[in-house]
Amino acid sequence: MIDHFHPTAHTVTHQIYNQVPPLCGHNLYAGDPALQEAVHTNKGRWAESDLHRYGEICGRPEMIERGYAANEFRPLFESHDRIGNRIDLVRYHPSYHQLMQLALSEGLHSTPWTDAGPGANVVRAAKNYLQSQLEAGHGCPVTMTFASIPTIQLNPEIAQEWVPKILNRGYDSSNRPYFDKPSLTIGMGMTEKQGGSDVRANTTTAIPMGDGSYELIGHKWFMSAPMCDAFLILAQAPGGLSCFLVPRWRPDGSKNPLEIQRLKIKAGNVSNASSEVEIRGAFGWLLGEEGRGVNAIIKMVAITRFDCMAGSSGGQRQAVVQAVYHASKRKVFGQTLIDQPLMKNVLADLQLEVEGSVALTMRIAKAMDHEEVEHEKMLLRLGAAVGKYWICKRSPHHAYEAMECLGGNGVIENFITARLYRDAPINAIWEGSGNIQALDVLRAITKTPAVVNHWLDEMEESLSVDARLDKAIENLRNELADLDRFEYRARHIVDQMAITMQAHLLIQGGNEAVSNAFIESRLESNGVRSTGSLSKGIDIETLLIRANPLMV
Repeated sequence: MIDHFHPTAHTVTHQIYNQVPPLCGHNLYAGDPALQEAVHTNKGRWAESDLHRYGEICGRPEMIERGYAANEFRPLFESHDRIGNRIDLVRYHPSYHQLMQLALSEGLHSTPWTDAGPGANVVRAAKNYLQSQLEAGHGCPVTMTFASIPTIQLNPEIAQEWVPKILNRGYDSSNRPYFDKPSLTIGMGMTEKQGGSDVRANTTTAIPMGDGSYELIGHKWFMSAPMCDAFLILAQAPGGLSCFLVPRWRPDGSKNPLEIQRLKIKAGNVSNASSEVEIRGAFGWLLGEEGRGVNAIIKMVAITRFDCMAGSSGGQRQAVVQAVYHASKRKVFGQTLIDQPLMKNVLADLQLEVEGSVALTMRIAKAMDHEEVEHEKMLLRLGAAVGKYWICKRSPHHAYEAMECLGGNGVIENFITARLYRDAPINAIWEGSGNIQALDVLRAITKTPAVVNHWLDEMEESLSVDARLDKAIENLRNELADLDRFEYRARHIVDQMAITMQAHLLIQGGNEAVSNAFIESRLESNGVRSTGSLSKGIDIETLLIRANPLMV
């Protein structure tokens, strides 16, 4: 006879209380006043109802779960099929494909090209910011596909066949030739093991075949999203470093020899396969002119850098959302955690970082919408590098501080804060690390000095509003005029460019509590400070309301 055990009251130990249930079913757009205001300020108000619709989609439990699954079940590489044929196939979890389908169906890869106009890039950036809060890795091929258009258009004949399929809002993950597919995605391969950011040191070669095509031979140390349908690749042609479109399948339907050596094992961004590739006589088309490869791809790089800004801003927001939600439900020492004065300080400071990131991101998106205007073009020339440097570099510590708000739970992999922390450094390194961005800013300043005037002119509207900002702008003006040891001082200069611009944009945003807190903590603070060191005079409650995703 089986003796069934019946627990008594004194033997029950596993009662769940004072733990916080998962956050889901909320509207990511409706609960984010900083994003709403930045969208409105930068001419995106016309998409308000669509963004509310999309914010609701991104808060659905099944969408959030797809982000978890895409990271838990990482891409798998199969070099050969069962009978030994080389296939170079990367398999993804269905959740990854579902996230890709969502992104492309919403036009995150296409709308500013297909529906250009005031606010087009602003609205796309807002959607990108929302989608990146679900999961960051799949954003890589979405961004590269979006950014590829200007470069591919340098070859009108190729563009005629490829661009309509790239801009198609469908998603076709099948492993078949580009000419058999209705929609296409694009990747890129620039980095080589000996060069890194120094692409002019590339050793991959391109041999003209006499019929307008080239044969590429070489090696790429990083080529992300290797199941894209084609890649923009830099290689040394007879005329110098040049840019090529290299499809995964040749025009005759045979496999192009882009042979994956391995998938990189990364600390973060694990849902996105990053590969090392040998190029063994691959077919490719020249984009632009021989010897003008950097010029051909520079527009693509600028766009991908901007998307790093948007993605990191979204990551910051999701970190705050999780921290504030947890603190509002958790009780510590007899009081709700969010009511503890020191925790209030930390949470408000985390939200303040998001306020500045969103304001700068959306202002640069507006500049992308109006590149035909000289001021906007000049602002974009500096802003993409300044914003990418500052926002992405601030994100890892921001993610850590938010993770700490959850205590031990924050570092557990089935809490999203652990993933946010692992993903946070990626955008800071991708598309040019911090030093590259800072040096790019200096290069623009020395090559085209007028960009400085436009940067300072942009902030003129906020002069005389706050004496502390006036002083910071004057200090920046002096820093930019002093060319002594310019490169050595590059990071400090770009730091000042970023925070003064963010302060200006927050003043123009019209919420005095936010702009005052930002200026007080970012411009007035002396020396090193920890998150949660806001001074006594700051309106903490306003910041906490703006941080809370459920305060709609």
